[in-house]
Amino acid sequence: MSAAEREIAEIASGASGMSITAVAGGRDRVESVRLALRHSQASDLVLVHDAARCLTPPEVFRRVVAALDAGAEAVVPVLPMTDTVRRVSADGTLRGDLDRKSLRRIQTPQGFTSAILERAHASHRDELDRLGARAREATDDAGLVERLGVDVVAVDGHEEALKITYPLDLVVGEHIARLRDDADASEARP
Repeated sequence: MSAAEREIAEIASGASGMSITAVAGGRDRVESVRLALRHSQASDLVLVHDAARCLTPPEVFRRVVAALDAGAEAVVPVLPMTDTVRRVSADGTLRGDLDRKSLRRIQTPQGFTSAILERAHASHRDELDRLGARAREATDDAGLVERLGVDVVAVDGHEEALKITYPLDLVVGEHIARLRDDADASEARP
């Protein structure tokens, strides 16, 4: 068991009533999900979640699972786009607006039936075998599922489910965590 696996196992031991298996990640997101699928216990539903979105509120998970329970094969939480978005050419010249009314920011957890996620990853592996470096990049699992022609259902995400990637994200995340701690402490007082 690697150091990361030991840390995950330690965290998992505190998750009462849950069966959690620590699996070492791969070279990239796609390989990490494949490895996790290979080690997963028989289950009809799978949630894929970024550790970088560690502040995702529980209600986002509930919305994803509810949509799967209602019959969706693939579900992602989304937020509306608030910034103006434009295409930029290779030379750095702006090349037109994108209609932000139809654009969404994608979050995790992304939820799937295990059969559809396994099929999407098998299809992507086949594409990599055929095309090598010319294969399309896989930025998330929902994108792989979309390539199969399967509808991916959008549910409401949450602003606090920010992805902690850059130093400013960490500052914002720490502030959110402190606010939550303060709120929990206030509720605990008699």
